[in-house]
Amino acid sequence: MEKDEQPGTGGDDSALTAGIRRVLARVDAHAARTGQGRSTAARNGPATALTPAPARTTPLDALVALFGLTPFERDLVLLTAADELDPTTAARCAAAAGDPRRAYPTFSLALAALGEPHWSALTPVAPLRRWRIVELEDETRLTVSRLRLDERVLHFLLDSPYLDARLHGRLRRTTPPDTLPPSYDLAANRLAEGWREDGRGPGGPPVVEVTGGDQRSRAELAATAAARCGLRLYTMSAEDLPTDPAERDRLARLWQREAILLPAALLVEAGDLDRDQRAATEAFLAGSAVPVVVSSEDPLPTGRPRTRVAVPRLDDDEQLAVWADAFTDVADLADGELRSLVAQFRLPPHVVRSAAAAVSRRLPHEDEADAAELAWRAGLEEARVGMDELGRRIEPRAGWHDLVLHDRQTAVLREIVAHVRQRPTVHQEWGFAATLRRGLGVTALFAGGSGTGKTLAAEVMADELGLDLFVVDLSQVVSKYIGETEKNLRRVFDTAERGGALLLFDEADALFGKRSEVKDSHDRYANLEVSYLLMRMEAYRGLAILTTNMKQALDTAFLRRIRFVVDFPFPAEHERAEIWRRVLPPQAPLKDIDPDLLARLTVAGGSIRNIALSGAFLAAEEGDRLQMRHMLAAARTEYLKLERSLTPAEVRGWV
Repeated sequence: MEKDEQPGTGGDDSALTAGIRRVLARVDAHAARTGQGRSTAARNGPATALTPAPARTTPLDALVALFGLTPFERDLVLLTAADELDPTTAARCAAAAGDPRRAYPTFSLALAALGEPHWSALTPVAPLRRWRIVELEDETRLTVSRLRLDERVLHFLLDSPYLDARLHGRLRRTTPPDTLPPSYDLAANRLAEGWREDGRGPGGPPVVEVTGGDQRSRAELAATAAARCGLRLYTMSAEDLPTDPAERDRLARLWQREAILLPAALLVEAGDLDRDQRAATEAFLAGSAVPVVVSSEDPLPTGRPRTRVAVPRLDDDEQLAVWADAFTDVADLADGELRSLVAQFRLPPHVVRSAAAAVSRRLPHEDEADAAELAWRAGLEEARVGMDELGRRIEPRAGWHDLVLHDRQTAVLREIVAHVRQRPTVHQEWGFAATLRRGLGVTALFAGGSGTGKTLAAEVMADELGLDLFVVDLSQVVSKYIGETEKNLRRVFDTAERGGALLLFDEADALFGKRSEVKDSHDRYANLEVSYLLMRMEAYRGLAILTTNMKQALDTAFLRRIRFVVDFPFPAEHERAEIWRRVLPPQAPLKDIDPDLLARLTVAGGSIRNIALSGAFLAAEEGDRLQMRHMLAAARTEYLKLERSLTPAEVRGWV
């Protein structure tokens, strides 16, 4: 290294090096005028011996332009940079100040030595302190306190950009995807247009809001929009914003400076916030002077005008293109296989990419499943995300042979399966979706007493269709608070749409009933809740089933909006005997078990299964084979639960 070159400043041709030399020459000249530093000035050469700054835009030029620094403020930055980079700065400052204890830059020295000085340079609202470019060691001694250049700014001047360490843990980098579907691309352009119109820097772009879709999709739109404006995107949770105003202001200024230096935009993820956190978020957004986008599932209530962009819903052609692109290098899927995936799943592009990556990992180790089957499984797994907290997932294991129903009920169930399976053909290929437009969802009502096979039938249908079965207890969804029931139902349907799961709404009586005479706002709202549920069922791409024990209590106006109604009658004695035969496994050790005698119990299929299982446990505990006496003991327990008594006719001849 040459003796004149300072570490990290890029050598004699560096604008920063040239600027530091020029400023130190002014300090030497001031020392010479006061008669304090002639020897120091002589050692470092005359003030006119300067290296001209290069013509290209440098980090120093950028700092001046971005923060609107005056020539005096620029030179003050250079003086504090010299204190970090030039080892002779301390002695030269002490010489100029005439005090060996002040071997560091001060505001009084800058006012005396640098050109075009002005007192306002160090006010709290001026750029140097507002953006924390320069900091006072002691703010109570404005003119004589040591001035320090912020470390982040120093590294910026040395062309070593990075995210300020004080923001680590709060922010994370979000990168744009390689490609976006056309409708997503247009939405990203709309986000970018607002920022381009207003420019960057203090006092510039407005807050933009992106809504709908899932969190990752909103982030990908924002990252793409930022990249098209030449910005990086960082993401922060609104829950991490301080509620204390002073702390929030410090964070805001730190981020705004960072956004200008990088440059970057900020994505604020706003979920379910309490009142204090929502107020803190609005205050943070209101004071933003750099590009900010708010991500939320629903539009946020705000009194300020705000540009909103919704995540688009991909049509079938875009979905097909997304799946085809994701699986290009993974597996050779036929066009028909891709269309089956598109017909079943409505997954965001990033989730489709994740599914393709899962298939890529599993395919080399699979001997039986082909790429299409693995893709279907991966789609199901991705679609399950978020559903488990909304309902109870049942892994379908039952088949048609497990159902004991009249032929007419079984025929209707198979017809329902055909409606779900052939929806792509009838709706899209044959054009019925364009002519009918509404009410295309497959909806059904299963009516019957407890244990008559309603849930089992739904499980059989889910297995036939290769889908997940989610049981949603409507009694848990219904809320006494106005508007909450619809919110809960919307979460269920929006999440289920990803994979077209079979939805079984249990205990429909909690929401349905005879349409009440409207006496107050709550009665009127109860009817709205029912209408909202039916509307979402009719628009749902999968199969939505309601179950009820009281079909007669349902309003006929509601029943007309449901496509299929299946009655599950109490099983007759010969049907109960058949259920007993199917419930008892062939490998179970049985002794004198007679299904025809067991069928005399006047219980439905659910209770039959309970009795069979309890009897098996009693026999296993004794180390004996399963006999009628075990069934008798189990039946007594089940009848106690049902608050009934066994009659002699039911158990005659058992033991």
